[in-house]
Parts: sequence; C-alpha cells; structure tokens
Amino acid sequence: MADKIIQWHPGFAAAIDLEFAANRQDLIYEREYNLNTKPLVIDLLVIKKKEEVQIENKIGAQFRKYNLLEYKSPDDSLNIDTFYKTIAYACLYKSYGKTVDEIPANEITISIIRDSKPYGLFHYFENNKIKVTNPYLGIYYIKNEVPFPTQIIVTKELDTKYHTWLKSLSDKLGKQEIKSLLEKIEGLSESFDRRLADSVLEVAMQANKEIVKKLRGDESMCQALWEIMEPEISQIVDERTQKRVEEEKQKLLEEQNQSILRIVARLRKLGTEDVEIKEILMEDYRLSSEKANAYVS
Repeated sequence: MADKIIQWHPGFAAAIDLEFAANRQDLIYEREYNLNTKPLVIDLLVIKKKEEVQIENKIGAQFRKYNLLEYKSPDDSLNIDTFYKTIAYACLYKSYGKTVDEIPANEITISIIRDSKPYGLFHYFENNKIKVTNPYLGIYYIKNEVPFPTQIIVTKELDTKYHTWLKSLSDKLGKQEIKSLLEKIEGLSESFDRRLADSVLEVAMQANKEIVKKLRGDESMCQALWEIMEPEISQIVDERTQKRVEEEKQKLLEEQNQSILRIVARLRKLGTEDVEIKEILMEDYRLSSEKANAYVS
C-alpha cells in the first residue's frame, strides 16, 4: 500500500492559528483564495488584521491590514521565479477589490514560509544587490525590489520557545523536538486549540515516521501520545461500536423478517385465513396491528 500523502497545508493553517492565538480575536482568516474569474485556486492564506492591533508573535511584527501567507512544504522549491509568483499573487489580490484602490498597496504584506533556508534564492538576492535583513531568528525581511513588505520565514531557524507549532512542520524532526511538541499540546486547555494542535501533530507524525518508530519504546512518549489522542481514540471506538451495533440490529431484523414471511407462506398453504395469521404474528412476535397487517396484505 502506498504511503498516505501528507497534507501539509491544513497543518500549516492550524499552526499559524496557534502561533497567533494571543491575537485570535483581532484576525480574520481566509484559507483559500480565488484570484481570477476562472478560479485560480491557490494555497494562499490571507489574514486580515484590525488596523490598530499589534501582533504579539514576531512573525506578525510587520503585518498590516491585508497579509498574504504562502506556505512551501519541504518538497516544494523556492527559487526566484516562485518568489515573484507569490508577489504576482499579491498584485492580483490588490487589483481585485470591489472598488478602485479598495485594497491599498501600502496595507499589504507578504510572508513566504518554508522549513529550510532557500540558499539559491538568497544567493540571487546577494548577487543582485537585493537587501535582506534578519531582525529575528528565522525571519528575513526583503528590503528592496518588492512592491510590498515581504518576509521569508525559515521555520527550522525559529526560536522553539516561541514557535513550536511552525517548527513542527518538518520532515527532519528530532526526538527532543517531537517531545517539545507533545509537551506543548499537553499544556493546552481549550478544546479548539487541541483540535488545531492535533492537525499539526498528525503532519509531524506522518512526516517523521522513522523517528516516531524509534520512540515507540519510550514509555513516557507513548503515555504522552495516549493522553493527547485518548479523546479522539475514544470517539472513534464509540462510533465504530455504535456502527457494529446498528449493523447487528439490522441483520437480526432482516432475519426476523425472512422468518415471518416463511411462516406466513406455510400458514397460507395450510389454509389459514389472513385474519388468523395476523393474530398469530401479533401474539408470537409481539407485532403491532399495523406491522402484522403489512405481512399479510
């Protein structure tokens, strides 16, 4: 059986929501965007921010009113062409306001998120004198040759203390990083946050199967996983148990139905009147008058 394809983007959307949890009430998320009359559907996350709000998370330090986030999975390339393609998406987004200049250019930012640093792209910046600054760990600002404030987020370089969620979207996690993720999830109290965290955990587990296998013998690891997944596992077990019960009930009803039909046929061969057959069914099978009548009508 082929390995299940990893759904990186739902995990990314969940991770971003958790990263900005402190400002959740100040943000509006649009998780998929059509950028043409013929739907050009792209995995572009648009976050609309209240103008007066300052995002606590450093990833949102330069956010303005309209913030476009493009996520690149570990398998996706990020070269100069894909870089400018993201800028083109932002230009299209700006041009599709309902009225002229409804979305001002100076209210747009671009964030491109990737697990590892795209060295080829950074060499291009250097060779073409495009200025890049690094104000925070893993966060790079592109300072010229772009129409909107643009940053590249290298999740591998982010500070684990503040960015566990995004750093977990990697296919090269180590034992300690997975344990940090589990500890972070265990500390969540809100059910909504735990559901988001489960999406991140699912991606992390699928993308790092080998290290997860090695950790199976770690008793504390298994216990932590069980505590996190127990509510979901219990729900799955309950649903499957209920399904089996319903299937068994249906099977028994079908068997009873066939048995009654055979008895009705035999009684008729013996010359028993339908009125008498109905009475027999009501007495022996405790059927209502309506149900018994259905068998003899």
